[in-house]
Amino acid sequence: MNKQIFALLIAATVIFTGCKNEDDKTVDLAGITLSQNSVYMKPGDKVTLGVTFFPSDASNQSIDWTTSAPAVATVANGVVTAVGAGYATITATSKADNSYVQTCTVGVMSNEVKSVSGAVEGTWQMGTTINVTDNIYVPAGKTLTIAEGVEVIFNIKTPAIEFCVEGNLYCQGSDAYPILFSVDPTKRVPADNAYNGFWGGITLGNTCDEALFDHIILEYAGGASVTGARSLSYGYKLSAGDPECAITGGKLTGKYVITNSIFRYMVDNAFYMWGGNYIINNNLIAGNGKIGGDAIAPKSGCVVDACYNIIFAPNTNGLKLSSSGEGATAPQGIQHAYNNTIINAGWRRNGDKGGSIYIEKNALVSVFNNLMVNCKFRAQTPTWNNPNPSNGADQASIIDYDFYASGSQQSTFAQDNPNFMTSYAGYTSNNANYWFTPDLVKFPGTPKVEEHAIVCASAGDATKDPKFVNYGFNTVPLGEFVYNDAWDFHVQAGSPVLTGAQSNFTGNWTGKFAAAGLTVGGKEYKSPAPSARFGALGTK
Repeated sequence: MNKQIFALLIAATVIFTGCKNEDDKTVDLAGITLSQNSVYMKPGDKVTLGVTFFPSDASNQSIDWTTSAPAVATVANGVVTAVGAGYATITATSKADNSYVQTCTVGVMSNEVKSVSGAVEGTWQMGTTINVTDNIYVPAGKTLTIAEGVEVIFNIKTPAIEFCVEGNLYCQGSDAYPILFSVDPTKRVPADNAYNGFWGGITLGNTCDEALFDHIILEYAGGASVTGARSLSYGYKLSAGDPECAITGGKLTGKYVITNSIFRYMVDNAFYMWGGNYIINNNLIAGNGKIGGDAIAPKSGCVVDACYNIIFAPNTNGLKLSSSGEGATAPQGIQHAYNNTIINAGWRRNGDKGGSIYIEKNALVSVFNNLMVNCKFRAQTPTWNNPNPSNGADQASIIDYDFYASGSQQSTFAQDNPNFMTSYAGYTSNNANYWFTPDLVKFPGTPKVEEHAIVCASAGDATKDPKFVNYGFNTVPLGEFVYNDAWDFHVQAGSPVLTGAQSNFTGNWTGKFAAAGLTVGGKEYKSPAPSARFGALGTK
């Protein structure tokens, strides 16, 4: 009997233990994610970071929270509190398994408003408002870093305030929080004030080794230089009374990157470069040039990749590529321009000098896969067939595979009546600077300029309509210079600009800095590779 009772007790214990194990079964954690990977805040703001556990019924859902910079942001139970300007990394680590870690970058914007003049250096913290009361400059050997969300507001005065860079300048904006260089908001009315030149622009001095302009907005610049101005001391061929540009200057050995930015409403050129190595890509350059003015104008000693830019309504050219300016001993200008979209170029310029792309003074260029829409002229170069031409492109240049589209709208400018009323009329005119037609006198043999270009057959040729997602190909006036943010220069499926472009990207059919890039501020930047389509943007 005792043995039977003992056996029953053992069996009951086994059954009871098995049920307990089943009820208390542990579900192992397989991973975690955070509700946000980055967030921007102002001091005093609070944000709660949510955690998702995989699987959702994981037994242990406890988290350790830490911050890399308590002076910037603190965290407790997932609640982040912004303290002061700067960046902090919030880390969530699983207590069940510390190999499961997620982070969130917190950027705390400054509420500070400060006034500056004279020498400037150091860091302008994220979100700071900088009121510039008089000329400013970065001294040689010094550095100024401008963080995202900073607003640099120039007082409007005579003479116009200028910004000179003799050391290094790093403008590090973001898509969410670009850096703004502008004037009082009440003056930001392009229809009234586009060409008033409220401030002078940024001049890169001949001791400036590096400059970065990433996600900035620069507008309403171009005030005239004056006698004794700091910008005139660098030896560039500028003189008192000339309008300054958005970005001017450069050092022959300097390295400069201008990317992901907006430049609009300059009195003259947007970029006027006098030496150095440049990557200029993914920018919008809109409405510049009161009387003259090109969007991108490098000179001798400039090695440039200009690609994937949207250029709207420059007074003269979208691209003026040149090897003039620094004298006979300066290095040749070597400039590559591909996959740019240029719209409404050249109409406000009196005469036939501008209109889309102009190559001069023995510049060695590679110009291809660009899209010109409603521009006044095709690519021009004064001479072509003479060895070592003094006025035109280097004979080894590539100028080919570009696309020229013309809407049906007509110019309202007196200088265009009656010969150049439409883009098509300009594209097919008897222009002395065109070299695309075989001519035994001008150019014996096969043409070398735009041999494979695609050109519309008439004004309003529907087969050559780029089919932009949102732009009035046949309706936006040729002389319009105010940019509409609703426009979208991506193209629709079936657009003619998606076929017929150069696709063999070897030799000079690529960017100078596509393989070996430029290191600026400790980071390497490379030019994006060309695309086998015309223009800056393909389909969405």
